[in-house]
Amino acid sequence: MADLKLAYGTASDVTITLASLASDTNLLTGRESTAVDNTSSLVLDYLVSGKITAGTAPTNTGSKSIEVWAVGSWDGTNWPSVFDGTDSDETVTSADIKASVCRFVAAMACDTTADREYFFGPVSLAAAFGGTLPPKFVFFVTHNLRTSATPAVGVALNSTAGNHKITIQPVFQTVN
Repeated sequence: MADLKLAYGTASDVTITLASLASDTNLLTGRESTAVDNTSSLVLDYLVSGKITAGTAPTNTGSKSIEVWAVGSWDGTNWPSVFDGTDSDETVTSADIKASVCRFVAAMACDTTADREYFFGPVSLAAAFGGTLPPKFVFFVTHNLRTSATPAVGVALNSTAGNHKITIQPVFQTVN
């Protein structure tokens, strides 16, 4: 009798420019990644993990975080809201739109340590989409790190590109 077993593919980094990403109090403005195209590889799931590094001197009075979301193209060509499959700055229209088109991947609660690396994952991306991956998807990263100055001022993420990464590792099934 044959057994179904998991097989892990080679992990790769997603293209997303997070260096110096500005803060947004409402967590609606952030950065979109380049689209990951699953139409030919037909991966069953991806394990998503990564690290995002805070900028200098966040004081973060109150609850401050870095969020990672996934957004799917419903047909491999068309994207919801402001998303377009390119590595670019985006501002989602409202919290309601964000809740309806973005799928939660991870949130990292942030403290006041300058240049701290915040790690997340691995997280099942198929689970975020209800069990099945869309034909193409992107990641959306936003944060609300602030200073305690009056008025509070946003603190950008660390300015070194190599201090940020989102990695996806494909997951397949094999028959043994």
